[in-house]
Amino acid sequence: MLNRYLKICSIQILIMDFFCLNAFFFFVSYWLQQKEVPVHLDRDTFLLASNIAWVIALYTTGIYFLSQQMSYEKIARKTIQGILLYLLLILLFVFLNKEAYNRIFIITYCSLFLIIVLADRLFFYILTHYLMRRKEIERKVVIVGYNDLSKQLVDNLLGRKGNLRFEGYFEEYSNVHELSYYPVIGNLQECINYAQLNNIREIYSTLSPEQFPYLYTLAHEAEKHFIRFRFVPDFRMFVNRQIYIDYLDNIPIISLRSEPLDDIANRIRKRFFDLIFSLGVTVFLLSWLIPLLALLVKLESRGPVFFIQNRTGRNNKTFRCLKFRSMYVNNDANSKQATRNDKRFTRLGKFMRKTNLDEMPQFLNVLWGDMSIVGPRPHMLKHTEEYSAIIQKYMIRHFLKPGITGWAQVNGYRGEITDDLHLSKRIEHDIWYMENWSVFLDLKIIFLTVFNTIRGDKNAF
Repeated sequence: MLNRYLKICSIQILIMDFFCLNAFFFFVSYWLQQKEVPVHLDRDTFLLASNIAWVIALYTTGIYFLSQQMSYEKIARKTIQGILLYLLLILLFVFLNKEAYNRIFIITYCSLFLIIVLADRLFFYILTHYLMRRKEIERKVVIVGYNDLSKQLVDNLLGRKGNLRFEGYFEEYSNVHELSYYPVIGNLQECINYAQLNNIREIYSTLSPEQFPYLYTLAHEAEKHFIRFRFVPDFRMFVNRQIYIDYLDNIPIISLRSEPLDDIANRIRKRFFDLIFSLGVTVFLLSWLIPLLALLVKLESRGPVFFIQNRTGRNNKTFRCLKFRSMYVNNDANSKQATRNDKRFTRLGKFMRKTNLDEMPQFLNVLWGDMSIVGPRPHMLKHTEEYSAIIQKYMIRHFLKPGITGWAQVNGYRGEITDDLHLSKRIEHDIWYMENWSVFLDLKIIFLTVFNTIRGDKNAF
């Protein structure tokens, strides 16, 4: 019942947003005309851009995918992310468009729309918070088994602040006297009778059916009385860490980590973003930057304009990584990493590395499909061999395409690898990115990369 309400509410919020997005446009235009304030804009183009910007914000942040587990903090964070991205796109459109736009119109229009966005989400949260605490939809649950897993399950269930009310435990031996906030109500045979008399909606079992065959009878009895029975397996005997379960038809598959980019739809989204972004950089930036820097590189030192090096890519496949040459031609380029005061740098090379200009040709690697805009930084083949022997999880980062920039780089782990701790932290950040990827995270990393470049990064040299 509650999940159905949440789906309907999400659709209503979606319709309300787009209705207000378009209605406010005509309302503000009419209001300014009545005030004899010139708007000076191509109405159709601006309205189309506004709708596209909000669709991109929706697509990137997922602000309409609401659930009863979503806290106020998550709703607020997703809403703010969507609003900021929408405003950024509108400002970018106004900046790139030659049409003169009235500032009063844009500020009034965007302000009214964003007030509605905030108001309807606040209303949604208050209404949902009220409904989830009504007795009519309260979910009473009990747990079969009193052990460490069942106590952790209680903490997790109650921590979601939903409409759940936990009554207590049922154990094979009900004479458990350990001090607990919730009681051990009785033994397994008493569970169904208690559930019927006390309107229990769900029963969770943390006991193994192989050790307690009566659980199968208990489960069938529960369903006969319209009580949902759920088994909670304890996988800690196999691996002592968080795991993820998928299903191949009706067969459960256990994975050691979440991989959003294992989903083909997400890979298409990321590849589409990479193509559009890198194509824009190539047309508007590299088209004149490459000839200019090529001339400067040639004037300062003999050798090729580009430094092309074999590096480790996705699934440990080798690819040819492009860079502007920042060093004098030397025999150690494929075996020795660059250091802060490396004498092999040219004067131009030092500047290019400091400002990341030497990495710019890698946007061509992105177009060719060898790299992504954001991902783990690719290492030379010799270092891949060395680092994989030092860090057990090192090769996990190669599940993804390497990136021009990455989560580790914007968090200060870039440049020369000086010790095992530095390497370990870099790998830790690369794996975190793989497990938490989103389009918004990519945009955040790109912004931080540009910001750090302008501000100056102490690890850049």
